Amino acid sequence: MAEQGVQRTYAPTSICFGCGPANEKGLQIDSYRIENGLAMKFETSEEHQAFPGMINGGIIGTLLDCHGNWTAAIAIMDEQELEEPPCTVTASYSIKLRRPTPLDKTLEVTSQVVEIDGDKVNVEMTLEADGKVCATGKGLFVAVQEGHPAYHRWS
Repeated sequence: MAEQGVQRTYAPTSICFGCGPANEKGLQIDSYRIENGLAMKFETSEEHQAFPGMINGGIIGTLLDCHGNWTAAIAIMDEQELEEPPCTVTASYSIKLRRPTPLDKTLEVTSQVVEIDGDKVNVEMTLEADGKVCATGKGLFVAVQEGHPAYHRWS
């Protein structure tokens, strides 16, 4: 994996709870390029629990949502040969919690681009712990234009 995730490379001042490097109380995920998508590892903490030893579904959803969003941004950047990724937001996403996600394991999240249609990208995500799939997700992410409240959030 690269030395620095795409979030720190392209949006070092972002305050997003899930992926913002500048949010000291957030999850601060770091996603790295893989073929047709991104990969990341995440170390959980005690405060991420839903019940003893198991991770809260909202934390899982945030990991998949932010990771999928960045997958879309990087895909659009590459597809359109841009110097930096456009600011993307989540249009829709869904997750399936397949088994309890344990606290004491490194979580591995991967994503794959399913389809790019201009400024819209469909992405599939998988979250594993100890080699077992704990959650899967799908999302539609879109690049926003000037005037959208999130437009300048990464700069």
